[in-house]
Amino acid sequence: MSFVKPDTYISEIKLILEQARQKAYQAVNSAMVEAYWLIGKKIVEEEQNGKEKAEYGEAVLKNLSSTLTSEFGKGFSYSNLRNFRQFYLTYSDKENCYALRSKLTWTHHRLIMRVENPEARNYYLKETEEQNWSSRVLERNINTSYYHRLLSSQDKKEALEHSTTLEKHTKTDFIKDPYVFEFLNLPQPITATENEIETALIENLQQFLLELGKGFSFVGRQVRISTETSHFYIDLVFYNYILKCFVLFDLKTTKLTHQDTGQMDMYIRMYDDLKKQPEDNPSIGIILCAEKDETVVQYSILKEHKQLFATKYMPYLPTEKELAEEIEREKILIKHKLENDQK
Repeated sequence: MSFVKPDTYISEIKLILEQARQKAYQAVNSAMVEAYWLIGKKIVEEEQNGKEKAEYGEAVLKNLSSTLTSEFGKGFSYSNLRNFRQFYLTYSDKENCYALRSKLTWTHHRLIMRVENPEARNYYLKETEEQNWSSRVLERNINTSYYHRLLSSQDKKEALEHSTTLEKHTKTDFIKDPYVFEFLNLPQPITATENEIETALIENLQQFLLELGKGFSFVGRQVRISTETSHFYIDLVFYNYILKCFVLFDLKTTKLTHQDTGQMDMYIRMYDDLKKQPEDNPSIGIILCAEKDETVVQYSILKEHKQLFATKYMPYLPTEKELAEEIEREKILIKHKLENDQK
């Protein structure tokens, strides 16, 4: 007869209860999300009965809010009912409604349905579920145009279409331009040195990893690689377990130069020779610079190097206009690069 230690069986019972609570929470959450969609559907149908008059629709919401609040309590304010209505209009296909991720809370859906671009919306739905983003992380990624920054860094239009299959991932699926480090709370104008920014990134490693994206794990800071005669230090080194390769970062507080690209090229070659394991893919080098010089991008080793990238970082949260202009500029540059490559 086997003997089970008391603390072991207690731990097992706790686990059973925790799992049961989690299942119950997911079931309730899924039922509520479905209910909100159905309420939105009924609201829209009633508004249509009123021949789509704006004043009738407003009256419907006010009357419904008053009735539901008196019977069911809080949660059915005029603004919330408008959200239910928008939820249905965003996902008006019933099959689409039931296909919505059951793991996502109403707070997740409320944030995502405000994203106008359908492709971006689908991306945030998928990534939130797969990466288990909290509502706070999701809101931050939407506010910093995570999807569009990632898309602007791609070298082909269909880059993100394969993101559900790991085998089809490419390295450009993981590189954004620009990166946004608003979580560092650096005062403006920026006077911090490279070492100070590097230190701040490490002190905020969790947020830094979230900004980098999925699959990244921290390896080290100022990682030394040595030859018989010299020592070199790489600012930041990560390993991406999806790409199965090391990712090297070199931080620059000034405009990109051709010396920077040559230095990172050397780091990549040395790291692959001295550190990379046989099962690893070739290392990737990313130069994080305060400003990119497009002449350097066009005529340096960057143009042909498949493992070397230069991206801009923004140490503060830009305005929506600034971010849109930055992303649009990157898209134009990539388009020109593709056109030149095809000539």
